[in-house]
Amino acid sequence: MKIRKAVLADASGIAKVHVDSWRTTYSNIVPADYLNRLSYKSREQLWKKGIPNGGVYVAETSAGEIVGFSSGGKERTGNYPNYVGELYAIYILKEYQGNGLGKLLVKPLIEELQLQNISTMMVLVLEDNRSRLFYEALGAEKIDTIEVEFSGKIVKELVYGWSDIRKII
Repeated sequence: MKIRKAVLADASGIAKVHVDSWRTTYSNIVPADYLNRLSYKSREQLWKKGIPNGGVYVAETSAGEIVGFSSGGKERTGNYPNYVGELYAIYILKEYQGNGLGKLLVKPLIEELQLQNISTMMVLVLEDNRSRLFYEALGAEKIDTIEVEFSGKIVKELVYGWSDIRKII
């Protein structure tokens, strides 16, 4: 498996992982109508805008298929002043999960944040998402719980934080 910085040509592969991962990960958490409205095309446009800003990494097979990605940068809400960096997203196709790929995708993002003199990071994860255990295994501590809405359904989102990202890698 190869981990590398994303390039614009990766947008459609990232979009496919993004949509497919949402549909498998959130099938019993987020309303089906919301998941059914997700489209490869709209996510591809989102990633075409996001990739040039940096902080996006992909995992690809030897055949060049993108099977996972991560993205991050500066914390976006301003609600957590003790956490300067943020892991915006990390998604891996279901059949590639559980093999250490997540940690491999987090590592270059942490290195990029450190180059910006950022040593703290937070991430948002739906409470019912079992992937929250991944963040706990990486040493994240729960710092907040918020509520978000998907198609009229209110769900809890946990905010996890790392006070020293050097401890992750």
